[in-house]
Amino acid sequence: MSSDSTFWSTDNVRSTFVKFFESKAHTFIHSSPLLPFEDPTLLFTNAGMNQFKPLFLGQIDPKNAHANLKRVANSQKCIRAGGKHNDLDDVGKDSYHHTYFEMLGNWSFGDYYKKEAIDWAWELLTEVYKIDKTRLYVTYFGGDEKAKIPRDDEARALWLQKLPEDRVLPFGMKENFWEMGETGPCGPCSEIHFDKIGNRDASSLVNRDDPEVIEIWNLVFIQYNREEDGRLRPLAAKHVDTGMGLERVTSILQQVKNNYDIDVFSSVFAEIHLVLGSDAPFYTAKFGKDDENQLDTAYRVIADHIRALTFAITDGVVPSNYGRGYVIRRILRRAVRYGREKFSAKTGFFHQLVDVVVRTFGDAFPELRKDPERVKTILREEEETFSQTLDKGLRKFKVVVGKYTAGQTIPGKDTFRLFDTYGFPFDLTKLMAEERDLIVRREDFDAAKAEAVASSSGKATKKSKVSWKLDVFQVAHLQELKVPVTDDSLKYNPQDTQSKILAIFDPSKIGGDVPVSQAFVDEVTGYSRVGLVFDRTNFYAEQGGQIFDQGRAISSNSSRFVIEEVQTSGGYVLHVGALQEDTQSTESHKISVGDSVTLKIDNERRESVASNHTSTHLLNFGLRKFLGDKVEQRGSLVIPEKLRFDFSHGKPLTTDQLEKVEKEVNSIVESELIVNDRELEYEKASKITGLRTVPGEVYPDPVRLVVVGKTIDEILADPTNPQWANYSIEFCGGTHLRETKVISKFVLTHEEAVGKGVRRVVAVTGFPAQEAIQNSEAIQRKIASLEKVESVQDRKELVAQLLKEITEVSLPAAQANRFREQLGDWQGKIRKSEKDTTVTLQGASANFSQDASAKLLADPTNVPKSYVARFEDGANGVLLTDTIKKIQSSHESLANLSVLLISADPAGKKALAVASVPKAFHASLTANVWANETAKILGGKGGGKPETAQGSGPKLDQVDAAVTFASSFASERLH
Repeated sequence: MSSDSTFWSTDNVRSTFVKFFESKAHTFIHSSPLLPFEDPTLLFTNAGMNQFKPLFLGQIDPKNAHANLKRVANSQKCIRAGGKHNDLDDVGKDSYHHTYFEMLGNWSFGDYYKKEAIDWAWELLTEVYKIDKTRLYVTYFGGDEKAKIPRDDEARALWLQKLPEDRVLPFGMKENFWEMGETGPCGPCSEIHFDKIGNRDASSLVNRDDPEVIEIWNLVFIQYNREEDGRLRPLAAKHVDTGMGLERVTSILQQVKNNYDIDVFSSVFAEIHLVLGSDAPFYTAKFGKDDENQLDTAYRVIADHIRALTFAITDGVVPSNYGRGYVIRRILRRAVRYGREKFSAKTGFFHQLVDVVVRTFGDAFPELRKDPERVKTILREEEETFSQTLDKGLRKFKVVVGKYTAGQTIPGKDTFRLFDTYGFPFDLTKLMAEERDLIVRREDFDAAKAEAVASSSGKATKKSKVSWKLDVFQVAHLQELKVPVTDDSLKYNPQDTQSKILAIFDPSKIGGDVPVSQAFVDEVTGYSRVGLVFDRTNFYAEQGGQIFDQGRAISSNSSRFVIEEVQTSGGYVLHVGALQEDTQSTESHKISVGDSVTLKIDNERRESVASNHTSTHLLNFGLRKFLGDKVEQRGSLVIPEKLRFDFSHGKPLTTDQLEKVEKEVNSIVESELIVNDRELEYEKASKITGLRTVPGEVYPDPVRLVVVGKTIDEILADPTNPQWANYSIEFCGGTHLRETKVISKFVLTHEEAVGKGVRRVVAVTGFPAQEAIQNSEAIQRKIASLEKVESVQDRKELVAQLLKEITEVSLPAAQANRFREQLGDWQGKIRKSEKDTTVTLQGASANFSQDASAKLLADPTNVPKSYVARFEDGANGVLLTDTIKKIQSSHESLANLSVLLISADPAGKKALAVASVPKAFHASLTANVWANETAKILGGKGGGKPETAQGSGPKLDQVDAAVTFASSFASERLH
């Protein structure tokens, strides 16, 4: 710990770090926002170097304010709760995970190098912070012969000037070689570790995930560039990039057990207790089983999450159903749920904690003080919405899970009903189900949702009794009433629109000889589903494979009509839904023909649909690029969760083709191209080179042209220019993004045949795409771990488990194919190994039985009644049984021999005993008793029939003792 009596507040630790490096001619650069505006590869800023990547990459604009920087220091705001770095589910459960944290860092851009970086790190820690030198250990890069990278002798020599050799430790590529990515700047690193206990040799605990020996500072020495072909090329200018967790080093200086015990968290815990009320329990710093009711876990969850959300929303990230906004919403809902479930916190408690975050961190980050009321408002509205969901959803959830026991899977129809009827988010259902040891699968949920969507649009099921497509008679009735067709020219405009109700359609009135007119009513006061026709609308009706918009219509009397579905017939756009129940008011609400309303679209949902629709165009382009111009669209489906595209092609796409198409789409996404559209005369537009249309489709005139990457004016200036074939150009009436960068990520998840000559691909974008990539990375790690599995049986079971997992989780289709290939290779290796083992053991069985028979018949006048022996290691029950039969059948005098054989299986970590006792001896000895008693010596148990039985146990060191016991056991009973 620190030998200084000074109290090191978090603010003091941070400011001391910055001032120290300012004294070394470093420039202080304020933390970049958590929203990485200039880096589409990141959900959030997750490291101090993010804002300096252009400097490391040599891509910075000379006019940029950072262009001339040489030495920099700061404390960077970071969030790791999505994408590659996803600690969300662990936060609160242990002492070190956070969604938000600060990273202290100093950088050199082609200026100083290892000596200064090491000297200054040592000086700051031991002379300024006065951390006990005897508790510090350092690591350096020990070299890699395979990669032909030499040991970092320079860093080693520098550290040996400060520490004894037994505390200067070499490690390999995984621990001590840093790389920005598959290509780009990289180099060896040197980590500084701290032993919390002290007065011991803790060198063996470094880099072993020991909570008492922790890494506090990483010094990265960037001296190479990783080329596309994997080679390392020395950089002309060498850089330094260091990172030290503020919370971690502060816990050391404040001499507390963990990060959550430092001053900034103590302040937030105190505020949480104040907001919850005097009856609430205080924070007691318990973990795991000691935190019996998870009250302290809830404290940590709430404290961490309010910190993350206050910073994130201040920096421009807002809750949504997409990308980083979706991650933020998950964080918020997790905190609110813990507050509600563990403390019975009232709705509105969470946003009241914003002020303590502003007070605690406002000096270091003045942006927090700019508009905290906006942060509170956003959190309050989100909390209120989610609390309403929880009230109904929690009750229904308990009913649903009550039907299942631990280990069972909740069907998709139940998880979707929680979402569809009660607005209960799938992620929350999954989290709460897992807490009860129940299984929930995303693909089951998606399938149920897709069926519901198809049903609601009149496409699925014979069970659907209501069609929301106006038939010819209903359209004629509206025409007779002189109701004008709906003006839907605003359907591409997401802004609120003022409109007027012209007709109300109630299909429950239809039946028998009831006149058509009876299906149209003047007003609605209940909560049954009806369809509204407005004079104009900004809602998109389902058409062209794209799902409808959803949202609300709010009347002048504050009645809220929730629009769940939108269909169009004969020019009339029907907005299907029901009045929203107001639990806060006893007044009855109604809507009537003639009412003025404000139409509000669910823009988050629309953006997800638009992302998938624009991606469909890019997919169409990519397929034609790599499969040829003969590829033609045969159908499509665009919904918020995914996109589906059917096209003409006579054979399955290869893994390479899937990868190329996916890469092409992502390349366009990352190019941040503009999406333009305009209505044009059909004849004029149809002459554009590279135009993609759907065969058989009848297009309107004028027709809407959607172009990605070029302006309409550029194309119209030279419509037959062959270069237009290099861009996505289609006729389309759907909604689209304005820029491809909003898509974030595109992943093809499925490819299959839907008919002769027609293939279907399914893809996801944004957060679901990132989730699929994370799943892929997780499975790849598991496959890599097969090399370390010694037992053939364990390896076989892991392969089977992985093959099953590939079918159950969302994955890039190309990667799933490669996984199947890899696992197929493993299956071949396993089969060969099993075959070789079987051949070897069968030979051993023959030799063993011959030797045993010879031994037993050595004295024909005194043949033993029982025989016990140890067989070759690794034999299974079938082989042992077969060996026993060979012995008993080798000579007529051995036919009634009682035999027990034992085989150890070191790889399987158990020993197996198989016994056989002829029926004539059952009065004295039975096989099941014999096997069971022998298995007890092995630390296990056995069972079976009196004639044949087997047992097993894990105590491999007791095999010989078990042989001795079994022999005596039988002898005592048979002699």
